[in-house]
Amino acid sequence: MKKIFFIDRDGTINVEKGYVHKSEDLEFIPGSLEALQRINQNNAKIYIVTNQAGIAKGLYSEKVFQEFNQFFINILKENNIEIQDVLYCPHHPDAILQEYKLICECRKPGNLLLKKVLEKEGVLPEEAVMIGDRNTDIEAAKSIGVESYLVLTGYGMREKGSTQADFVVSDLQKAVDFVLLTINR
Repeated sequence: MKKIFFIDRDGTINVEKGYVHKSEDLEFIPGSLEALQRINQNNAKIYIVTNQAGIAKGLYSEKVFQEFNQFFINILKENNIEIQDVLYCPHHPDAILQEYKLICECRKPGNLLLKKVLEKEGVLPEEAVMIGDRNTDIEAAKSIGVESYLVLTGYGMREKGSTQADFVVSDLQKAVDFVLLTINR
């Protein structure tokens, strides 16, 4: 049984528009809210895991990200969706802002954020799943034995030819359907 769903944000839950950090840019991919609701209905926990290079590149501040994050979470709550946390990495090796210029293990494909959740929750890697639109999402999961799904929304169409994902599906809704089908057998 999958107890933890790690889900990328941009390109997986909401439409990829390049450094989404303004409320007017938030557009949910059709079916994504329903998919998140179904995860909750099956008593699994949702952790959103997102790289936020826009912070490191000086496009927006962590404060702006946190404000947008609260707006995002409020919309999810209005749709009866509970998430445990939004985990993010503000670092980038080519950062403009020196305090964020580093190679770290929290930036996907690094797996530190995922490992910390598994440890905190007392969950084994095989009890978790990662769903994302980039191979960095897939690599983070695979490096610690977490099942992975590449969605073809966002950057997924571009990434699918070189992916090592366990499964490739059209979108978040199909990924959740597939995971829950295997849980409920």
